[in-house]
Amino acid sequence: MTHLDADPPLLEMDGVVKTFPGVLALDEASLRVGRGEVHAVVGQNGAGKSTLMKILNGAYRRDGGSVTFDGRPVDFGSTQEAQLAGVSTIFQEINLVPYRSVAENVFMGREPRRFGLINWSRMNREAWEILSRMGVSVDPRRPLGELNIALQQMVAIARAVSFDTKLVIMDEPTSSLDDREVETLFGVIRELKGRGVSVVFITHRLDELYAVCDRVTIMRDGKTVAAREMGEVGKLELVALMLGKEVGEVRRSGATGFGRRTAQADGLPVVELHDAALAPRLHDADLAVRPGEIVGLAGLLGSGRSEVARIVFGADAPEGGEMEVNGKPAKLRSPRDAIREGFGFLAEDRKADGIVPYMSVRENLTLAALPTLAKNGVVDRKRQDEIVDRFISRLGIKTAGPEQTIRELSGGNQQKVLLARWLCLNPKLLLLDEPTRGIDVGAKAEIQGLIDELADAGLGVLMISSEIEEITEGSDRVVVLRDGKTVAEFGRDEISQDAVMTAMAHGEGERVGIAAHAGGGPIADPATVTAEGR
Repeated sequence: MTHLDADPPLLEMDGVVKTFPGVLALDEASLRVGRGEVHAVVGQNGAGKSTLMKILNGAYRRDGGSVTFDGRPVDFGSTQEAQLAGVSTIFQEINLVPYRSVAENVFMGREPRRFGLINWSRMNREAWEILSRMGVSVDPRRPLGELNIALQQMVAIARAVSFDTKLVIMDEPTSSLDDREVETLFGVIRELKGRGVSVVFITHRLDELYAVCDRVTIMRDGKTVAAREMGEVGKLELVALMLGKEVGEVRRSGATGFGRRTAQADGLPVVELHDAALAPRLHDADLAVRPGEIVGLAGLLGSGRSEVARIVFGADAPEGGEMEVNGKPAKLRSPRDAIREGFGFLAEDRKADGIVPYMSVRENLTLAALPTLAKNGVVDRKRQDEIVDRFISRLGIKTAGPEQTIRELSGGNQQKVLLARWLCLNPKLLLLDEPTRGIDVGAKAEIQGLIDELADAGLGVLMISSEIEEITEGSDRVVVLRDGKTVAEFGRDEISQDAVMTAMAHGEGERVGIAAHAGGGPIADPATVTAEGR
């Protein structure tokens, strides 16, 4: 018996319609969430998930259909109105004030007062109590901006659950969290469920659904295509429903969009690092990437992966070690130097370090190419338009046109624009830090296939990913970092999930000469990478 069979549902959304100019975003979509139920909503980018949630929380007004919440019809006119009625939302992009304290962010707009003044001691105490229940130890008086992204996310969650809430919407809440923090979040979700609070959980990480959700609603093209008990639908069937394909077709295509290609690595490495160091995280990293090769860089959060990419791109100056570019010693003092060498960099956080949200697709796509498109400070608009049109077509970027603001595109299409930003410069090396994070399975497969094509065309690729399947299926070689050190390397025939995870989890094993192996030398036996763990 399901939650919906036992009691009247907390939330019913039926026949919901929402149109934007030229777009039918929701086509009679439906959603039912039981009381004390953790309910997943899944679908590709553009399927309508976020639009449906924004109608529920008052950010959008619907054009048709009905919404019943806690037994009464509702039509919230703002997120504040929805919050007062018991609907709290945790957005993927943290929507807090970095210069205010943790406690101020938790209680913003409803600070406890005494004699008309803010009762600081009570506010700090209550914020500390809420965070402690979530397993988070942080001084509530600290400015939020001093915390890392993961802790800021937990503060956003604390703010949402601090209301007298009946339903919490969590939109990609784990995108900035490591495995330990994800487990902490799941504990918070289970606590909410135990108190009778319902949770709508949106994520692209399918494994998380099975860990914490009771039921799932699948959306595609603005419609609700299925609603199932979580235990009654397998991962392949879930992906098939999201894509509108048969299960057999999904099974044949594999877990990622990468093909089993033969690496064409040849010639001198595009880039080599020897004993690279950057305090506090990076101490002794070796790395080499050859033309036509995809090198996966694996490691736990905090292992130094992003630091390696930033050193190679000239964003950070190493405090030790050596770099070679095309076989010659090099010092890249800025990203401008790296771009001149033919390097491109897709940063981990595309919202903060990639897109310029209120600029157009055209402006974002050609941002790095402007020096080559301008003469005497004037951009050659004809050449710019030719480049934009070519790459919109080549990468299959779904947009209403080049002048559409990039913030209106789905995550997958934003990522394609960022890839095009570098491809239009004909690079020699692409540094990809979490290239498919936060995008749906369909767009993910397209980008993974594109990475394969680029390597086949002779481009060197350094790919950082927290998804073990992406690293093992998509790489020609895998280099593993742990605690700021290179601890292992695996060639194509030796790559396996077990071997890579063992190297990530344990201390330094038999160290490999990275540059030597890039040319086809011996590699470490995975069984030797088993030194004492933490």
